[in-house]
Amino acid sequence: MKVVVGLGNPGRQYDGTRHNVGFAVIDLLAASADGGRFQSRFQARVAEVTEGDEKVLLVKPETFMNLSGRCVRQVLDFYQLSAEELLVVCDDINLSLGKIRVRARGTHGGHNGLRDIQNHLGTTEYPRLRIGVGAPEGDDAVDHVLGRFRPGERGLIEDAIRAAAQAVVVWLHDGVEKCMNEFNA
Repeated sequence: MKVVVGLGNPGRQYDGTRHNVGFAVIDLLAASADGGRFQSRFQARVAEVTEGDEKVLLVKPETFMNLSGRCVRQVLDFYQLSAEELLVVCDDINLSLGKIRVRARGTHGGHNGLRDIQNHLGTTEYPRLRIGVGAPEGDDAVDHVLGRFRPGERGLIEDAIRAAAQAVVVWLHDGVEKCMNEFNA
């Protein structure tokens, strides 16, 4: 089994915000995969699906972005999985809008959700897929990531969400190295 965690904030007021692109990828994967419906477990909405021969747990933490690590730790402990069997999907204000970047490991880079996961796992050795949501125009990163995409940005971010979902499938079947080679162009 592998685990794909999409980061975001629960609640309708956050649907469609820049911070919730991780949730959007999880929703797209759940809609296109063989498998179950979302249920509440591990302080999250989770769906167990099958992708080819691989069982996959799709996870949307309900702890809000900055406390995502608790949920991730619970999932890995329950299924007795290593951090390498986890892929975290999140937004990134340091990447241009629509760009995706896959890494096998790395720092949180200022992302509070990744910071909390790193703190709870005690390692930076887990794969992550970042989706560029563009940099804030001023100094207010919070308003930027909690804001919605402008009409002219929606097509680009929808393409990025589809590409990120494809990258997840490549990661599931072929591993992080192949995924990085294919999607970090």
